[in-house]
Amino acid sequence: MKFNYKHIIWDWNGTLLNDAGLCCDIINNVLANRNLNKLTLNKYREIFTFPVKNYYIKAGFDFTQYNFEEVGLEWMNEYERRKNECRLHNGAKDILQLLKEKNIEQSLLSAYPHETLIEIISHFNLEFYFRFIMGHHNIYAGSKVEQGKNLIKMIGNGNGNILLIGDTVHDYEVASEIGADCFLIADGHQCKEKLLQCNVPVFDSLVDLLTYFKKSVN
Repeated sequence: MKFNYKHIIWDWNGTLLNDAGLCCDIINNVLANRNLNKLTLNKYREIFTFPVKNYYIKAGFDFTQYNFEEVGLEWMNEYERRKNECRLHNGAKDILQLLKEKNIEQSLLSAYPHETLIEIISHFNLEFYFRFIMGHHNIYAGSKVEQGKNLIKMIGNGNGNILLIGDTVHDYEVASEIGADCFLIADGHQCKEKLLQCNVPVFDSLVDLLTYFKKSVN
């Protein structure tokens, strides 16, 4: 794989932020409140998808009985209360710093609500790594394609020079829609078996990606 990228677009949740365990714990609390069966982390990673409403259905929610907006708000309120329990994935800051030192621009594209995304990036003192930070306009984590298209317009440095790094099939779908290449990390919200179906490079962890970058980035 030849590395000739001028701009890296990062996903946040699950890719840089290690929050899959917390997200699974919270959805299990929401399920338990309705006497529904809990998920293992492995099962969570097998069924997680975008838009998250579809994942909620796979988790056992019948939205003829429950209101999706209420369920989503309950989940988000607990996530916001507990989000500072999360840490960055091992290697996250090292990768961001390496790319910054190599003068490769970086941006964030996330399904996380924009204002809270800005807050948590500031909490980890990461804002100076990113040229653009783009979150979602609501709490219900729908598609990131439109934000991705807007971000590409803002970056404005053409096809073939942009790499999107994420942890879900949807990140691959977004990359395809915006004309970016894609790397996926199998240490976030979806299992490796699903990611391999995208036929793009899949790394087991950010530490593995860091090793690759050290060898490939001039």
